[in-house]
Amino acid sequence: MEEGRLCQWSVFRSILAIVQWWGFNVTVIIMNKWIFQKLEFQFPLSVSCIHFICSAIGAFVVIKVLKLKPLIIVESEDRWKRIFPMSFVFCINIVLGNVSLRYIPVSFMQTIKSFTPATTVFLQWLVWRKYFDWRIWASLVPIVGGILLTSMTELSFNMLGFCAALFGCLATSTKTILAESLLHGFKFDSINTVYYMAPFATMILAVPALLLEGAGVLHWVQTCPTLLSSLVIIFGSGVMAFCLNFSIFYVIHSTTAVTFNVAGNLKVAVAVTCSWLIFRNPISIMNAVGCTVTLVGCTFYGYIRHLLSQQQPGTPRTPRTPRNRIELAPLINDKLDDKV
Repeated sequence: MEEGRLCQWSVFRSILAIVQWWGFNVTVIIMNKWIFQKLEFQFPLSVSCIHFICSAIGAFVVIKVLKLKPLIIVESEDRWKRIFPMSFVFCINIVLGNVSLRYIPVSFMQTIKSFTPATTVFLQWLVWRKYFDWRIWASLVPIVGGILLTSMTELSFNMLGFCAALFGCLATSTKTILAESLLHGFKFDSINTVYYMAPFATMILAVPALLLEGAGVLHWVQTCPTLLSSLVIIFGSGVMAFCLNFSIFYVIHSTTAVTFNVAGNLKVAVAVTCSWLIFRNPISIMNAVGCTVTLVGCTFYGYIRHLLSQQQPGTPRTPRTPRNRIELAPLINDKLDDKV
């Protein structure tokens, strides 16, 4: 009886974690699109900077004030050598995502973002010379095919938005590769990652945002008929962006890897459906088919990665990553586990 209740609570907790993760993710996407399209606040650098500021404040409150997560101590030299490059790529990734949202529909942007597994595998193979099982390469075929079909049949196609979303995939993949090497030895969770990266990202983005968009933002403030409510939405999207990072930590610890992968792909479907209901952007039948094929390919890719991760360490031809000079560089503080 007791085991049954524990099992039911575990299932309920997993479902709750997934639902709240979906909620925050879809809310952030819809709010950002609303900011660009309905509020006519067409300044992606400024929106990204606001997100980073809110995330930095939120991570500080969670770790330092509420003490919900222990702080992982990182020495100053490691912050600049390891976390700053990650923050730079992270910054580019967020900005490109917001730029793409300004020019293309949420459905198209989310489908292109599903291309990230393919770019990650290709970059790891090209840069790291990492071996991948043939099943991994096979799982990328429907992803690439679905993206091509979606792009060719997109009724609201915009080249700038498409390129921003595509390069955003490359930035996400680069961040993944850098995290594997630069953060080797640091057992970061999502909150500690935001705690260290958000201030750097704010510092990187503040000057370009001020120089390129400062005058436009000032003009928008002076001419906006609903300034107070618009500012609440803009800064609210920053708060939701931080909550999304917090929810990712919760859902990872409440579900299995396979469930997380499937839920992530279903999240894209939920975001596409919600955006269509709100913004009514036209979607052709072939476009929907391409999106579906891409999501099926992403699910299959995640399943294959999970199967390969269950192999014994000595299994022949298990994917492995060669260590390079960056990964083998000694940490300034090499006993972080004792301080977590």
